[in-house]
Amino acid sequence: MPRGASQRLPYRMKLLSAAQIRQLDQATIQEQRTTSTALMERAATAVAEWFLRQFDLPDAPDVLLLCGPGNNGGDGLALARMLYLAGYPVRLGLLPAARYSDDYQYNHHVLPKVIPIQELSLNSLPELRPETLVVDALFGTGLTRPLAGPAAAVVAHLNASRVRVVAIDLPSGLLPDAPQPDPAAPVVRATHTVSFGPPKLAFLLPQNAEYVGEWHVEDIRLSQNFIEQADTPWHYTTLPQPQPADWPPAPAPRPDIELPRRNKFAYKNTFGHALLLAGSRGKVGAAVLSAGACLRGGAGLLTVAVPGCGYDILQTTRPEAMCLADKEVDFISELPELAPFQAVAIGPGLGQHAASRAVLARLLREATVPLVLDADALNLLGAHRELLDLLPENTVLTPHLGEFARLTEKTQDDYHRLDLLREFAQKHRCIIVLKGAYTATAAPDGQVYFNGTGNPGMGTGGSGDVLTGLLLALRADQRLPPLLAARLAVLAHGRAGDLAAAHTGEAGLVAGDLVAYIGPALRELESPA
Repeated sequence: MPRGASQRLPYRMKLLSAAQIRQLDQATIQEQRTTSTALMERAATAVAEWFLRQFDLPDAPDVLLLCGPGNNGGDGLALARMLYLAGYPVRLGLLPAARYSDDYQYNHHVLPKVIPIQELSLNSLPELRPETLVVDALFGTGLTRPLAGPAAAVVAHLNASRVRVVAIDLPSGLLPDAPQPDPAAPVVRATHTVSFGPPKLAFLLPQNAEYVGEWHVEDIRLSQNFIEQADTPWHYTTLPQPQPADWPPAPAPRPDIELPRRNKFAYKNTFGHALLLAGSRGKVGAAVLSAGACLRGGAGLLTVAVPGCGYDILQTTRPEAMCLADKEVDFISELPELAPFQAVAIGPGLGQHAASRAVLARLLREATVPLVLDADALNLLGAHRELLDLLPENTVLTPHLGEFARLTEKTQDDYHRLDLLREFAQKHRCIIVLKGAYTATAAPDGQVYFNGTGNPGMGTGGSGDVLTGLLLALRADQRLPPLLAARLAVLAHGRAGDLAAAHTGEAGLVAGDLVAYIGPALRELESPA
């Protein structure tokens, strides 16, 4: 591996609750023997540095900072001072309150007196011009109830203007780890959200995308001891981001998961013999994509069981794989002898014929090796839920949102779906890969790992089939524990999508491109020693 390649190795960040975030600030203050005012200065400096990198002076001819009475407002006041001293034309809109936090009062006191200040009210809303760039520092993570009164009026006015908005820490009105108590209450629709330390759970959920915008996490040296000891079921796996050439490099985080390097004397049997049951008339392409991903994912041997109509196709498109043709021409009706295999995947393009359902049921009863279930195998489980009781421990299920709803129930919101995800994984002692942006992998112990790689171009037919093949390859590799193999497959799948999109663009990306970039993605995730 080239020197420095280990800098790409993934690492895990814990996602903390609102209460834990407050505790983290206090732990940082005590551990580092600093003050809350100094920590606020550190946070405002981080936002200011991000702001200067993001917006040149001509791009920000009118900067309006909206500040609430708490510490989020204090961040905004400190930022106003820094941007003013950097030459930006800034003005302030302040919410009145019965009391203000100590750090807010300090930063208000040290503001340059020439900065224009407007006291906000129902009858005094800020002027918003098309070129105005707004910084939302109203409430952040300290909010526990829906916005009302002047604050709600200001946010509604802001959203109606459609100007650019940078939210500090969290868009005002949004809760960091829970659904909105009043869906009708206004929430700031930010263009960017600049946060500190670990990301917020809210950033990763589809229902919050219109509020969060593009999110960024800045390092303000919060207590790592507290974060490491914090008890949370939520985790975020990501890759280190390249720093600008003129920016001080951050220390490399410790890798969380990595692919073991291959022994010089390893051979094909070392990396497992995988079995893939896939395809039906009109859907043999799913088997081809999944088989290609399994081969590129490092399986030593691959056998693909397909209906009779798929035999010539598989032999032609994937000559590296062995092929078993079913006696039925249009669908799979037979389960091969399982003794030779180290892992089995079933589902891509399978169809839902009764004979294929019988094959799935028999597989669940007889398998003693790792299983991966996708696509029509999941639809069959959803339609015949008695089969769920047959799932072997650590079986990997890879549903998209619709398939997951068929396995469980219709969800009320994204937070409810996460509750169902954890409950399902714990009840059935399985690993569930819930596909989508920030794909969530739920473990049998109730832990959930969101994934930081991938892009919208991967929302194309066959992308899930590629993931199934890659999962199959890594589950056949006996060097990898079940959960690590699943998380590594999801990470590499997304990284392959990012590498492919860099060449094809997101709109032009097709599932076959993912297969081509699995090898380079895995190479980046390989252990340096």
